[in-house]
Amino acid sequence: MGKNYVDIEKDSGETLRYRKHVNGRGLVAHGAKVHPTAVVETGAYVEPGAQIAAGVHIHHGAWVESDAVIGPEADIAAHAHIGPHAVIGARAKIGVRTHIGDHAVVAPGALLGDDESVQDGERIATDKRGLHLAA
Repeated sequence: MGKNYVDIEKDSGETLRYRKHVNGRGLVAHGAKVHPTAVVETGAYVEPGAQIAAGVHIHHGAWVESDAVIGPEADIAAHAHIGPHAVIGARAKIGVRTHIGDHAVVAPGALLGDDESVQDGERIATDKRGLHLAA
């Protein structure tokens, strides 16, 4: 039986230990909190201090940085990047290769398409069609 963790050395020389999440086998760093019903697919990373709520789906290649908070039933598409301290509201959908900046806030139920970018500290909300609303 193979080991259930991976050690990765950062550029700074520090080694971080990631465990393979039960649902999806994605890598979750020591110190991150991921609800057991969340799915973290293979090739996805969740960094220390991140909090992933119930029913979240983090797709292949997505990266959730330190201290980010992902609300219940949010969907983070493949290769999306959620910056440090970002907050993703419940049932929000983040598109493929979309970048959410440091300390950015995505409102509950927001729909962000593919290849979008939310700047550091920006707050964003959309209607059900993904059209941006005034913040």
